Parts: sequence; structure tokens; C-alpha cells
Amino acid sequence: MTDANDEVLLRRLVVALSGVPGVAAIALGGSRARGTATAESDYDIGLYYRASRPIDVAALGKVAAILADRGVEASVTPIGGWGPWIDGGGWLVIGGVHVDLLYRDIDRVAAAIDDAHAGKVERFYQPGHPHAFLPTIYMGEVAHALVLHDPHGALAGLQSRTRPYPAALAGGIRERFEWEAAFALANARKSFDRRDVSYLAGCAFRAIACVCQTLFAVNGVYLLNEKGAVAAVDGFASKPADFGTRVAAVYADLGSGAHAAALARLEALVSETAAL
Repeated sequence: MTDANDEVLLRRLVVALSGVPGVAAIALGGSRARGTATAESDYDIGLYYRASRPIDVAALGKVAAILADRGVEASVTPIGGWGPWIDGGGWLVIGGVHVDLLYRDIDRVAAAIDDAHAGKVERFYQPGHPHAFLPTIYMGEVAHALVLHDPHGALAGLQSRTRPYPAALAGGIRERFEWEAAFALANARKSFDRRDVSYLAGCAFRAIACVCQTLFAVNGVYLLNEKGAVAAVDGFASKPADFGTRVAAVYADLGSGAHAAALARLEALVSETAAL
């Protein structure tokens, strides 16, 4: 971090949050950790805990009330408050800056890294992830994290296992998502005559999301969120040419009623990706 204001805010957060019972480690994540943030970007603060000693949410709520501009109106969720995989946390505004607290179970993260090295790829429904949540997201978060507080070296140990990108994981992702991309396209074609643009768009999104998963894996990059994935692919070395422009054209054709053209464009993207 080079911005003095960033450093002041992060030091303040670490001093306040590290004293909460159950907080084993703290990390900065998201675009600010990856160096792609804008002035409007949130601060994503990962609060890592052990399953055997979860975060004391009541104590955390008191700290949040002291830190946040809204005072006692600020709140944090219980563990699991945002779904089975996004454990919970809080959306705070501190000094006019948006700060997101995100809970993470260190033991669950370690298990996800073990599975990734074994080539095991799973996907789950999770609010906030319109395609799917993959436990490998945990691995990517650790890989990109800027560790702020790690007194027992728990995060450092996990971070050392995220590089290089595992070949077994790349193979598992390709096997899983190249099939799903083709299957989503086949489902779209099967219902084409119904002119159900909502369903067609849903199938198209799933296919494109699967293609992005494959392209991230081919290029050895962890995919953390569907948001921004298409734009990120345009910066990769291995990809279909003019990827972002062609994806936009798929949706434009669907919106204008040129459904056959949209599916033809999509089929080309799916085929070219599988051929890489």
C-alpha cells in the first residue's frame, strides 16, 4: 500500500479488530489487495477464525459501533448470516469510506486448498454469486490477500500453498465447466422455439460464466467473482479473440430479438475456448 490514508485506516482497523475474541487473522482483500482499486472501491477486510473458536459477534458489534460513522446503528451478522459459504460480516462506513467485514473459517479455507490441489471442483448456490460459489474462491482470496494481522502464521502458511496455480485444479475446472458451457448452450437451443428470452439469457449467462472459469484456469488465474470476469479475460494471453466485445454482442442480439445470431456467437466462444 502506498497511499498514506489507506495505511492509517488499515492500522486503525487492525488495532480495533485484532482484539475481538475469535479473530485469528486479518487480511485486506478485493481490488485494493490486487492493486486494481479505484477511488470508489470498498475495503474488503477478511476476518479469519477457527471453527473451534468462532468470532465473538457481540464483541465485534461493539467494535463496529465505535468504528462506524453510524455508531450504534452499525451492525454485523452472526456466523453464516449471508449464506452457507459467505459466512457473514458487516457493511460499515468509516470516515466516509465503505468497509466490508467478511468472516472466513481458516479450517474450511485450508480444506478448500487441499481439494484444489487434488483437482476437486465443486459449485454451490450462494446469494451474491449469480453463477455459483466455488470453494476455490477461498484459495484465490488467500493468494491475493495482503496480510495485516497473523500472529500465529496461519494465513502465511496457507498463502504459501497458493502458488503456483495447481495444474490439477486447472484440469478439474476445465473438465467441469467446458461440459457445463456446452450443456447450457444445448439447453438454450432446445428451448429456442419458445422464444423465451429470459430463459435464453439465463442459459447464455451460465455458458459465458463457465467459459470464464475455463479461461481463468487456462491462464493460471484464480476467479474470485463473476463480477468483472469478462473484462479480466480480455487481459489474458490465452483467450478467444475480442472476447469482451463478442460477449457483449451475445447479449445485444438476445435483447434485439436476434436469438439465432446470439446462440451462434455463443457456440463459437464455447468451441474456441474448448480448443485452447
